[in-house]
Amino acid sequence: MMNYELFRIFAQKLYQTPMEYIVSARKYRPLSFGTVVGQGALTTTLKNAVKSGKLAHAYLFCGPRGVGKTTCARIFAKAINCQNPTAEGEACNECESCLSFNEQRSLNIFELDAASNNSVEHIKTLMEQTRIPPQLGRYKVFIIDEVHMLSTAAFNAFLKTLEEPPAHVIFILATTEKHKILPTILSRCQIYDFERMTVRNTIDHLKNVAKQEGITFEEEALAVIAEKADGGMRDALSIFDQAASFCQGNITYQKVIEDLNVLDADNYFQIIDLAINNKVSDIMVLLNKVINNGFDGGLLIQGLARHVRNVLMAKDAQTLPLLEVSDKQRERYLEQAKHADTRFLYQALRLMNQCDINYRQSSNKRLLVELTLIEIAQITQPDEGASAGRSPKRLKSLFKQLLQQSQPKTAAPQVAAVERAEDRRVETAVKEVIAPTPQPSAQAPKAPNLKNIGFSWSNLRQKSKPSKMNIIPGTIGDTKAQQQSDDQPFTQEDLEFQWLSMCNRMPQQRQELIGISTRMKNMAPVITEMPHLQVTVENALVKQEMDNILKSIVKTLQIYLHNNQITLEILVSDKPDQVKILTRREQFELLSKENPAVEKLRQAFDLELA
Repeated sequence: MMNYELFRIFAQKLYQTPMEYIVSARKYRPLSFGTVVGQGALTTTLKNAVKSGKLAHAYLFCGPRGVGKTTCARIFAKAINCQNPTAEGEACNECESCLSFNEQRSLNIFELDAASNNSVEHIKTLMEQTRIPPQLGRYKVFIIDEVHMLSTAAFNAFLKTLEEPPAHVIFILATTEKHKILPTILSRCQIYDFERMTVRNTIDHLKNVAKQEGITFEEEALAVIAEKADGGMRDALSIFDQAASFCQGNITYQKVIEDLNVLDADNYFQIIDLAINNKVSDIMVLLNKVINNGFDGGLLIQGLARHVRNVLMAKDAQTLPLLEVSDKQRERYLEQAKHADTRFLYQALRLMNQCDINYRQSSNKRLLVELTLIEIAQITQPDEGASAGRSPKRLKSLFKQLLQQSQPKTAAPQVAAVERAEDRRVETAVKEVIAPTPQPSAQAPKAPNLKNIGFSWSNLRQKSKPSKMNIIPGTIGDTKAQQQSDDQPFTQEDLEFQWLSMCNRMPQQRQELIGISTRMKNMAPVITEMPHLQVTVENALVKQEMDNILKSIVKTLQIYLHNNQITLEILVSDKPDQVKILTRREQFELLSKENPAVEKLRQAFDLELA
């Protein structure tokens, strides 16, 4: 007994003796439920289970890395075996069971790393240890970390014992990938999902650690560390140690972003301010500076998207708590949100999301980022500005201005006449099924030329040149064409050209004409006896559709071909009966009837048709 007591005192002194440097993640590891950060609901449930004595035989702690799964498993295991637990369900840290656990000599709590002990033999060895009752305390607790690393055979060997373990055994499993665990294992455990650490909780914990270590700090610097940790407290403490070494006891914002190679948030505030004021050149200069400092354009877009999201959250008091930033940064977001329009923020987010999607596939990534920032800077561009260029009306007026500036003064009245004629043509086309825009047959080309059909700004530019200022005969603005004779002869080529032109104009007037116009393009009207026309359709249904617009078709052909005596007859084609497609056997039988020698050949060689 004396030897055991001396050994215990020696081990305790050895444990308390100052050793080499211990990282903050181990030094400030929680030793009780009350010191666990960011898992209030979960720790309350475990404390109530300890107080009531209603303990399950298996628990599963799952969640991202560094949020306290293994730590809570150890605290829970110590509280279960505590001989004098407190009224809150915490371990007393004074009884022999708690002391042995704190001194890492407990024989009732076993930890197994499933990453390196994942075979069936390791699980069988563990199952043999469950038969031995605890020497001190009420339970033997087995903590299996990274349990998802067990093989399928090891899981199956573990199933029976996990479902019906001895009364003195409790299993606590911990994993970061719950989806890799067999459903048969999940159904036998109480599952506790650990939450990610919020930025605020991480900042508050880092403040306490810095004060205990005697390190001065700026809250903005701790906020950068918390964002870099991405919800993991262990990662945050590791980054904190790195920053403390770099800053030599004085953690400042500038030193932290330099040490962690993080893009300064001031760049995001500047880009948004410049974009609101349409200062594209200044944004390009700032982008060049950021890229020259070694930052990737894709990371800039991602960070800027997060920044715009925060500005959008700062515009409403209800969404303001969603900002996981320091108090000083929160004030900056509120200030920028006051003069940032909500429509601008929505469109900027959409553009940056599209850039992020296309970034990996882009062969010129910098150009993609530059174009995205230019588009963002033009969101608030005034409508009357020439560079806005997003509405067809503004685009049309822009081209008119360019044409007027590029033409000599002597050609200005002719350009205006062309524009007025084209405007009247568009207005008239809306009112009629087919726009009655006459065109003399003398000017019709010999073959259909679809490039000359319709209206385009390139054609307008060509028509507006002084050397080629000739209004197309047959248009609304041509009064001479309207005075010409209306009984002129026409050729088959003229008919085919005007028929195709009419079909191309029909869908522009009414949506219901799209289908019949497509069918009419494949038809071939012919001149049976001048000026009587005839066209053959596929079936009676198509004929009925054409009969509904027959008067419009005839009137259009009369105007364009300059002959008021034109008539049109629609005939339904008489298709021959469809030929039945024979199978291979039917083809062979037909061939045998026509040529009996084929059947004799088949019988001679005893052939069968496959």
